[in-house]
Amino acid sequence: MSTDEFPTDRPAVVTCGLPYANGDLHIGHLRGYIGADAFDRALRTLGQQSAYVCGSDMHGTPVAVNAEKEGVEPEEFALRWHEQYEETFPRFNVEFDNYGHTHDEANTETTTEIVRTLDEEGYIYEKEIQVAYDPEADQYLPDRYVEGTCPYCGAKARGDECDEGCQRHLEPGEVEDPRSSITGNPAEYRERAHKFFRVSAFEEFLTDFLDDLEGTSNARNQPRQWIEEGLQDWCITRDMDWGIDYPGEADDDLVLYVWVDAPIEYISSTKQYTDRVGDETYDWEQVWKGEGDIVHVIGRDIIQHHTIFWPAMLEGAGYNTPRAVAATGFITINGKGLSTSRNRAIWATEYLEEGFHPDLLRYYLMTTGGLQQDVDFSWDAFQETVNGDLVGVVGNFWYRSLLFAYRNYEGTPEVDVSSDVESRINGALEQFREAVNDYSLRGVGAAATDLARFGNEYIQRNEPWKLTDDDPEEAAQVIRDCVQIAKAVGVLLDPIAPDKAQALWDQIGEDGDVADATLEDALESPPRSFDEPGELFAKIEDDRVAELNEKLEQRVAEAADDEDDETESDDTDADEREDVTATDDLEPLLEDRISFEQFQELDIRVGRIEEAEGIEGADDLARLEVDIGLESRQVVAGIKQLHDLEELPGTKVILLANMEPAELFGVESNGMILAAGEEADLLTTHDDADLGEKIK
Repeated sequence: MSTDEFPTDRPAVVTCGLPYANGDLHIGHLRGYIGADAFDRALRTLGQQSAYVCGSDMHGTPVAVNAEKEGVEPEEFALRWHEQYEETFPRFNVEFDNYGHTHDEANTETTTEIVRTLDEEGYIYEKEIQVAYDPEADQYLPDRYVEGTCPYCGAKARGDECDEGCQRHLEPGEVEDPRSSITGNPAEYRERAHKFFRVSAFEEFLTDFLDDLEGTSNARNQPRQWIEEGLQDWCITRDMDWGIDYPGEADDDLVLYVWVDAPIEYISSTKQYTDRVGDETYDWEQVWKGEGDIVHVIGRDIIQHHTIFWPAMLEGAGYNTPRAVAATGFITINGKGLSTSRNRAIWATEYLEEGFHPDLLRYYLMTTGGLQQDVDFSWDAFQETVNGDLVGVVGNFWYRSLLFAYRNYEGTPEVDVSSDVESRINGALEQFREAVNDYSLRGVGAAATDLARFGNEYIQRNEPWKLTDDDPEEAAQVIRDCVQIAKAVGVLLDPIAPDKAQALWDQIGEDGDVADATLEDALESPPRSFDEPGELFAKIEDDRVAELNEKLEQRVAEAADDEDDETESDDTDADEREDVTATDDLEPLLEDRISFEQFQELDIRVGRIEEAEGIEGADDLARLEVDIGLESRQVVAGIKQLHDLEELPGTKVILLANMEPAELFGVESNGMILAAGEEADLLTTHDDADLGEKIK
């Protein structure tokens, strides 16, 4: 793992959490795969050698359960979804250098080799443990065959994860009040011999690993709590016949836990890429065993697997560990959580069938909020982003400047770009470079959009249409500058909107693929001549959005009617390895009411965060300086792992000002900022209310 800024002289590999071969893809899934694709493309734009690899996660209990429901073998069931994913990803311009799956020969061999090495190095041992058992079905119950209560937070949990509560990985035997998902009957615990990986042996290594880890702050901070609480060894076998057999075991019903072989597919898929192109083109061993940069883009719910278990496995088996882990936030729809059973989702195929270009969704998902923040998708917000940024800024600049150049000069005027514009383009290139090294895809998109916005201001300020007769040399200079800006915007926009960037590339007469261009090419002179350009983006009309909203509401209502009052089962969302769903369950309203006079006693003010930093020794707490107009308040808030503290200064918040002072971890808190939900969605104002304004 290197710490040099990108681009480095070492190869990189970018991966995304494997899609679970168990159901349709929706925009929640796509956020991660598009994000990793965009980051890989951005690295290449910097001049970094990089490969983007992934594969379908074929194993685990949800596949076995749902295959059984369909009356087919798990392999047949999973391969069907794998093939569908292979067809769907390219339609969103997600281009893997290699896309395999965990059940193929390459991954079986790599997994077997790594597990044997861990065993030989003394990191695996056998232990008798309590495993849930269904007497009626006469079988042991691994993972999602068992459900019950999380022993840590009390939420409903499945056998290997508290998916509705604290998101913790759960070991066999930990779930309280176990119940069989096969028969619905209470399960009992019985002793059974299983294999364990000594995660506890890597505590010091993992602490140092997290100190050096790059990526999003939630991926760096969240795992520290688990280390501080004491690492538990990890059961790596399951009582199943679907999966990769534990090496050398005679027990046919004992396979490796899915979270052993799933991340190993990152290595196997990289190997397959090298096998196809040759190690002179790309050497997998240099990345995974020599000097290279490994970047994982994952869902927030699998941080523990990628920052605790996976690096420990890699270290124990003699492989390189990740340079960065970037964890995405969840997707909601119109302010509510995705629900596959209630059909409240924007499905990948549905989006395409509506006739929208994939680059519009790519841009929306990559530039709406930071990578680790939750994104609320609505057709209205989608329309606003497309019409505002892509039509009104980028498309408007491209079309007006290139059309003027074509009609007046038949292409690029024969003058040099001005020094001022060259300097502005260089600033955009540096903005792009910094965004990549900050793992900010929003910043990558902003580098392109901000430069296009400058281009619009530049052409409007100089009005070349008035100069063509009075000062033709100046007119030529302005348009020459604009064509150069347009080319640079195309280079910068390629990671986010590759098809549209290529269309611009073609319109200005450039040869080859914009994907092969680097930042240095952004300042190379465009071709002297090009054909008449066309408009690359079209406005989304209000009536179209109204139609889409009506369709979504109708689908959700129909699904709710079909379910009546039944609650969603665990299996419903079992297709989501990167669980981008959010629960619909809300806390019941309080029976006790307060009077208006009691409400008036609350002094709630508009504030703005000026400083934000974590409190040393506290897992969740951050110290904030909040300006509330009349004065500045120091506030302690439990948002350390839920927000990127570096991005909070400048954020408007709502503060309860007459809260009694309290001291937390030696820091006085003089107020309380208000937030919604378990993810601490900070409350703010819709318009520009003044600091210190009272909430009434």
